[in-house]
Amino acid sequence: MAILPILCYPDPRLHKVAQPVHEVDGRVKALVSDMLATMYDAHGIGLAATQVDVHERVVVIDVSEERDQPLVLINPEIVWASEETHVNEEGCLSVPGIYDGVERFDAVHVRALDAQGQSRVIEADGLLAVCMQHEMDHLMGKVFVEYLSPLKRNRIKTKMIKQQRGARD
Repeated sequence: MAILPILCYPDPRLHKVAQPVHEVDGRVKALVSDMLATMYDAHGIGLAATQVDVHERVVVIDVSEERDQPLVLINPEIVWASEETHVNEEGCLSVPGIYDGVERFDAVHVRALDAQGQSRVIEADGLLAVCMQHEMDHLMGKVFVEYLSPLKRNRIKTKMIKQQRGARD
């Protein structure tokens, strides 16, 4: 298990659309293992492969209190979404220290392959539903700040660039 570097906004690689996984083989299982280690190390609740510069449709999530219930979603797709939506405060490992409200479906059903390559449908609401939608956006090349106003987004972009310059100096 390796801790992978997480891309930070506004890195253009975060906007690449991820490609489907054709086979859940040893390489993909190793990626899942590394992504889980990276997510736990960064104290996150979700991580998309896009965030670690791997442009394949792989997501790992763990919203449990004990951090011991990892969920792996390979080639996830929303097959049902509630009519009800809610604005939730979101943050992102690729946009550290920034939190803002994003409107998401209250509940979703997501079809995906698990870490063994078995197809399943996960019915989610609450934090898990929000996290799934957030991570699936990453697979489409979308970062949560893109839901915000252009003014807020530009302020965040400027702040992130300054932080990254400071880290290099």
